[in-house]
Amino acid sequence: MADRDPAKHTVLIAGPTASGKSALALALAEELGAIVINADSMQVYRDLRIITARPTPEEEARVLHRLYGHVDAADNYSTGRWCVDAGAALREAQAQGRLAIVVGGTGLYFKALTHGLAAIPPIPVETRSQVRAQLQAQGVSGLYAELCERAPETAQRLMPNDRARIARALEVIRATGRSLAHWQREGMRPALDPRKAVRIFLQVERMELYARIDARFDAMLAAGAVEEVTRLRSRDLDPALPAMKAHGVPWLIRHLAGEIDLATAVAGAKRDTRRYTKRQATWFRHQLPDWNWVEPEPALDAIRRDLSC
Repeated sequence: MADRDPAKHTVLIAGPTASGKSALALALAEELGAIVINADSMQVYRDLRIITARPTPEEEARVLHRLYGHVDAADNYSTGRWCVDAGAALREAQAQGRLAIVVGGTGLYFKALTHGLAAIPPIPVETRSQVRAQLQAQGVSGLYAELCERAPETAQRLMPNDRARIARALEVIRATGRSLAHWQREGMRPALDPRKAVRIFLQVERMELYARIDARFDAMLAAGAVEEVTRLRSRDLDPALPAMKAHGVPWLIRHLAGEIDLATAVAGAKRDTRRYTKRQATWFRHQLPDWNWVEPEPALDAIRRDLSC
């Protein structure tokens, strides 16, 4: 491909699970000779090709793919490490004069890539335990009130009922005496200027998306998902590791342990995935509101138009 120096040199494709992100990225990459960079926190694990619907070896051979299956399941891969790896992949694309297509469903990856990442020190276990116990006993309102008093800038960015993020923000200020907003200003710089990227979120009608989720999980089973999880289970890894929490993995492990039958495991995995897609959409609307929401069918043309602007 000829050297490329357009106004927009990167395409960011996000969307809920089973919305067609990977197929869209592959089609665009083949058309433009681009590099596809993974932004899915589970597709980084080499043990989880089938259960995470990672691109097949044949698809990976058609265009350059980066950050797929490059991490062992025993590793607790972080957003910060992904940012470093993604930055290297973006520089590779730039050096080769190629368009970079970053695709996945992990919203925090995209936000860290385009807004930076807080350099937060480790939080003591006792502080985290105290905050979690207070949350459990008193609910989120008391924590949010304290956060508003001690770190109003951080509190303004959060929904008052966002239990996980409010607890996290309060842990930080109790442990360090400084707010999340402070640490974010002092943290890792963004690797990508979002103004130089086409930003697409694939929007699929809910019932159609649910049908896609069900069909995809059935296809995973036919392709050997149970056998893949059997191999993962045989490693006897810590169940708290991220790879052990990938959609479908805990349910299939329960089946393999004889706790539930396969039909129950499949139903539970599909249900959890449907619920997760709701959270994905809500997260993007609140955290990255300037993205362009597009239905899958016209998405390719929409990206072409944005690249030519």
